[in-house]
Amino acid sequence: MKIKITLLSICLFLLANSGFAQKKNDPKSIISKDVTIKKYHNSQELERMQKGQLLDLYTERIEALANILPYIAFATKPGITMSSLGIPNSNENRKALENQTENTDNYISETVEFQKVILPYSDTRNLARAILFYEDIMKSIHAYDEFN
Repeated sequence: MKIKITLLSICLFLLANSGFAQKKNDPKSIISKDVTIKKYHNSQELERMQKGQLLDLYTERIEALANILPYIAFATKPGITMSSLGIPNSNENRKALENQTENTDNYISETVEFQKVILPYSDTRNLARAILFYEDIMKSIHAYDEFN
């Protein structure tokens, strides 16, 4: 009886490992699904917000732009993979994308830490203008698809 349980456990373990092994080779999305701006604003809405809210919006837009701009020649929205673009899903290409993603994450975390220290000293009106500017860039990126 113990042998059957042991064999069954080993089989389940091997089956689970093979399932996870396949996921490593699955094509990864070039732009993360987490990269979105929840809402676009107008100047009147931004003028009514507290500075802390503006700081959060500003940081959210910086993160979105940093995650999208390097890939604009490939994709402007999440869900596009290397395979869907005709790029071979080789170990080398997957590793390059993983390294780029890691570097982008590091850049964003360092930038956000800097922004948390320095950005509170900025003028509230300038923050609102910058948010509107970043939102215009994001809208332009979404319109970029129409040129293809």
